[in-house]
Amino acid sequence: MSSVIEQDEIDRQARDRALAGWRQAEAPPSGLIFRSRGRILLIGGEDALLYAPRLLPELQPQVLVIDDSNEPSVVSIPLAGRTLQVEGYLGNFRVELGKPGQREHEIIECDLILDLSPEPVLPRDLPPLGLYRPGNEPLVLDALVDELKSLRGEFEKPKFFVYDPSACAHARSGVNGCNRCVEACPAEAIQGRREGIEVNPMLCQGGGSCASVCPSGAIGYALPRSEELQEQIRQLLKTYRDNGGQRPVLLFQAVEHAFPPEELAPHVLPVTVEELASVGPEILLAALAYGATGLGFLQHPGLPPKSRRVIEEQFGMLHSILSVLGYNPESLGWVNQQGRLLDFEAQLAETFDPASFAALGDKRQRLFQAIDHLRDQAPRAATSVTLEVGAPFGSASISAERCTLCMACSGACPSGALQAGGEQPGIRFIEMNCLQCGICTATCPEQAIWISPRLLFDREARRQARLLHEEPAFECIRCGKPFATRRIIDTVLDRLQGNPMFASERARLRLQMCEDCRISDLALEDPELLAGGGEVLRND
Repeated sequence: MSSVIEQDEIDRQARDRALAGWRQAEAPPSGLIFRSRGRILLIGGEDALLYAPRLLPELQPQVLVIDDSNEPSVVSIPLAGRTLQVEGYLGNFRVELGKPGQREHEIIECDLILDLSPEPVLPRDLPPLGLYRPGNEPLVLDALVDELKSLRGEFEKPKFFVYDPSACAHARSGVNGCNRCVEACPAEAIQGRREGIEVNPMLCQGGGSCASVCPSGAIGYALPRSEELQEQIRQLLKTYRDNGGQRPVLLFQAVEHAFPPEELAPHVLPVTVEELASVGPEILLAALAYGATGLGFLQHPGLPPKSRRVIEEQFGMLHSILSVLGYNPESLGWVNQQGRLLDFEAQLAETFDPASFAALGDKRQRLFQAIDHLRDQAPRAATSVTLEVGAPFGSASISAERCTLCMACSGACPSGALQAGGEQPGIRFIEMNCLQCGICTATCPEQAIWISPRLLFDREARRQARLLHEEPAFECIRCGKPFATRRIIDTVLDRLQGNPMFASERARLRLQMCEDCRISDLALEDPELLAGGGEVLRND
């Protein structure tokens, strides 16, 4: 018993020394300015009409009345059965009533919105700044008066994200692929575009889930950056161990709901972050590789449902990886706020040699670095693990019967996982690069390619380009130069069967020539084209 008490004291002192070196992330430069003139729109019934005068004279209230109530002391606008659409943010809201072209169509511009309607006018996990939906509790509404009155003037906000469009796998040439960040954003601040995504920084509230689900690292969290947080965790665990601490468990907790270290078990090290959903799989796997025996996420009531879903999907993927390698998946999960916090009874593994690699490279490089260390230390050998759809790792396969080697898939692949090349026409695949974005499957005109989410543990096999499909080259019937595949030529001949432009035998033979021979035949040798003065040449 005394030895346990002594170790607790050693752990506590080791934790204090480790936390003394922790540097809380600084907010990135703001650069984003909201300007509010105090024009507030209340949406509701009689309760909104009665509440509006309390906001005078600091604010300029209008009420959009959704029932037959009336209050002459404030400006009121009847909804009168019209549709209602809200968009915008603090200082720049646009409320549209009815549809354009209709006689009752109306647009209201305002700086603030207080939504007291029975159903949310803008049902989002994270409403935009400046839109309040407090419910009808009198105490809550009383406390809100001063806050609303203070929202006049200029306000700054940081830009929470960084985005590299060159690494984005959302779309190529209008073909949709990865949509993870769009679906994960609780503020609905991300929209898909033809060649990538667009993030509205005024709507973004730094939920961080976009960065966690991004398979390539194209979009990242800036408070702090992923590599900065990983390096902080490495130093934290190293200092803890160097000072005699044992069985370190990391507790990830949001700033607004954080517990002080003295309320935690001695071997629990709190990692306080702005948003829980910003802690991606590269951070968690690296923390385990650095020697954490358990990882907990502290639940709190303000966590948006989409953010919770992202975290739980992440848990599911990591549980699959840990389980197949023989680690204890229960060493990663949620922690509630009841009782003395967090003492995972079951640790990751009985023996483990912590890694020391620095947090260098992009997201995927750091992911695989952590995975390789966990594989090397694993209690059980495994070659691969099948993952759920949406995982950022996986394989690709090609149907030899369908594939014509048109190379549309390799041309569209945003990460270089699919590559053309070699002495023979063929497609090669590097599994380490595959983002499972699905652009290849959507691009293939023959529906010959499909993808499968999995993680391959053999690092050499993961890096090696493997052949998916290959065919002998088709040689020009005149000069013998290889320029296509037999399947492509057969497909072209078949599809042009009956086309009047290729009715003659000479025209069909021309399709089996390389570019140089085809031009020579067209321009210099075909008697029909020469006799026609070149008209057929231009059509052909």
